[in-house]
Amino acid sequence: MQKRSIGKSVFMVNPIGLGSMGFSEFYGKPTDEAEAIATIHASLEMGVEHFDSAEMYGMGANEKLLGKALQGRMQDIVVATKFGIGRDRTTGAVTGLDGSEAALRRSCEGSLKALGVEAIDLYYQHRMDPNTPIEETMEVLAALVTEGKIKAIGLSECSAQTLRRAHVVHPVAAVQSEYSLFSRDIEDDIIPACIELGVSLVAYSPLGRGMLTGNYNAKNLDLSKHDYRHTSPRFKGDNYTANIALVDVVKTIASQHDAHPAQVALAWVLAQGEHVLAIPGTTKLSNLRSNMQAARVHLGDEDMAQLSVLSAQVKGDRYGDMSAVNR
Repeated sequence: MQKRSIGKSVFMVNPIGLGSMGFSEFYGKPTDEAEAIATIHASLEMGVEHFDSAEMYGMGANEKLLGKALQGRMQDIVVATKFGIGRDRTTGAVTGLDGSEAALRRSCEGSLKALGVEAIDLYYQHRMDPNTPIEETMEVLAALVTEGKIKAIGLSECSAQTLRRAHVVHPVAAVQSEYSLFSRDIEDDIIPACIELGVSLVAYSPLGRGMLTGNYNAKNLDLSKHDYRHTSPRFKGDNYTANIALVDVVKTIASQHDAHPAQVALAWVLAQGEHVLAIPGTTKLSNLRSNMQAARVHLGDEDMAQLSVLSAQVKGDRYGDMSAVNR
């Protein structure tokens, strides 16, 4: 698979990476550590070179997992993590967004220790702090680059205006946003800004939080009680019924290409341009193996036309009571 750059940084990676959040929480109980490490090791063998984490995933547990699993391999890959969402260490409740220097430096030191590295490859502000101007946060991030503690800067779920303001202070390598056949709202402003500034778009939830895998149907939504999709408007009632019906289009195209629906969904994301990378999350080897084969699927004009109309028909907002976290 041809590699793609992460913005104008030195990093060149396989465009399909691995979002590691699900190993620690949100999609059910945490994965057994030995099983998670085995899956991460297998992903390396399959060609994954870009791993994504965050301080708030498992309240540090996810970063520690990656640090342990990738020990001795960090020089061969890119590990991204994120700061800025506070959580109560006892209850796990989100306590707010903080982009201040004190919070940022504290988070950076914590992530360096958890990952077991001297420098973080790609460090994102997870969500924008409404009380701290982006310029102030970027100045601290730029200082951390100078100090050798981070190598590249990213922003997650920012606006085009915020990206432009941030980029004036220091080059932004990547913007991470939800982007899939079912979520395309960033095409009007964020993506044009990324292209203009030479910033990569890292697409999280490129499989519509699992809906685009084709593994669910109107009568089969077997989610763990710990799965946050119970709060997602797109997975509820009539919205779910309508949305899952749209996946039939993806299934039909997949059958024509002797492919899995998830591969078609990922192929569509990657077909949007060389500036796009994807970080589908999974804890299962079979899904990982399938995802890594998505690059072999070449969608024709007719396929793209059929797929392009789906997002306008999706029912429900992206988030429910997880709006403060947005992941």
